[in-house]
Amino acid sequence: MPTECSAEQFDFGLVGRREVVGSFDGGTITSDAGALLLGRTDRAIGLVDRLAACFTDCRKVELIEHRVATLVGQRVFGIALGYEDLNDHDELRRDPVMAVLAGKLEAGRANCAPVAGKSTLNRLELSRETATRYHKIAADPNAIESLFVTLFLEAYKTPPEEIILDIDATDDPLHGHQEGRFFHGYYDGYCYLPLYVFCGRHLLAAKLRPANIDAAAGTAEQMARIVAQIRGRWPHTRIILRADSGFARDALMGWCEANAVDYIFGLARNARLKDMIAAELGEAQQESQQTGKPARRFKDFTWSTLKSWSRERRVIAKAEWTRGEENPRFIVTTLTKGDGRYLYEDIYCARGEMENRIKECQTDLFADRTSTATMAANQLRLWFASMAYVLIEGTRRLALQATDLADATCGTIRRKLFKIGALVTISVRRIKFAMASGCPYKAVFATAHRALDST
Repeated sequence: MPTECSAEQFDFGLVGRREVVGSFDGGTITSDAGALLLGRTDRAIGLVDRLAACFTDCRKVELIEHRVATLVGQRVFGIALGYEDLNDHDELRRDPVMAVLAGKLEAGRANCAPVAGKSTLNRLELSRETATRYHKIAADPNAIESLFVTLFLEAYKTPPEEIILDIDATDDPLHGHQEGRFFHGYYDGYCYLPLYVFCGRHLLAAKLRPANIDAAAGTAEQMARIVAQIRGRWPHTRIILRADSGFARDALMGWCEANAVDYIFGLARNARLKDMIAAELGEAQQESQQTGKPARRFKDFTWSTLKSWSRERRVIAKAEWTRGEENPRFIVTTLTKGDGRYLYEDIYCARGEMENRIKECQTDLFADRTSTATMAANQLRLWFASMAYVLIEGTRRLALQATDLADATCGTIRRKLFKIGALVTISVRRIKFAMASGCPYKAVFATAHRALDST
């Protein structure tokens, strides 16, 4: 693999009586040697090849250097390693780790690198649903969405008795004039409003949407697709949907009730709801004033809106007095097992953990890097970032459960486990990555490798 070395030497002063110098003559070195674990994880779960199968390549075989699987893998691995921009790949295309992950050490043609540069990857991101004269690679959105659920199902050896699917919408700020951008009053800016579905740490859906819609818009359709796929594999698993008050809509709740799917949603407070718990709020206020500590009461009742709901539903109220003021909260649910306190505190409040998963996707894996002009291309970018999350989550689940990184975020895992410097030596018989001897997480790396070896 060709490298460009400079004999120029840089002076950094003295340490004791010795000069400190540096130069770019170390040979073939990578800073991402830990990414080899990502490659092992990919082989274990089959992510890249199956994601590549969601694309149709209409290019002439004799005229291309990089297969779709190479392009897709390069994009997913690159995001997982912290390279958010396509421009980064003009240098990464010569990185030995990327070549090894692609299974391709040398290009077939002169003046080409083992993996692709930014222009070729950009053509992949501009894929249409149907190939055209100028867009030879076509993406199948339905197949990509289905793959997320398939990977989730395969993560379980046996069907669980019950799963909770967390649903949430978040803002994806926009700073250009992208297709589908609108101003959102709540977020006070132009943005997209992507919809996420998680089950614990597993990502099942990441749907890009314009911001001029209700947070719950299209959720019933997404859940119908996901639930049907889950029940096709796990017909006896109980499914519970959990979300905040933005999803307590009659259409979604009605769909759940008609399809034997339970739900527990937040419910926006109003004057009628507060009147229902006036006595409980009074009791909580009195106790709080006597003890100087927050106090809460719970009340369970059936309730319906005046117009928007088609039927009465079970509502649980938390009548709380804290810091000298009332803090009432409400949830609506079909769950019957457990009292109001248990359903609110132990079941509903646990949905807050999903916020951390979205933060990993957007902050650590650049899911909000939607700066392409078209919404279809931005959706594809969101899916690539989401697949990078699934790949790292696969590493966390399969390789890191017995280590200190078992509950680490994607960003922490990248920094401590993937960003390892190594000298690369390529011979006829092997490719050796001589990783830094002083790496503080080499024991974790060894444990992860053993775990992946046994899968």
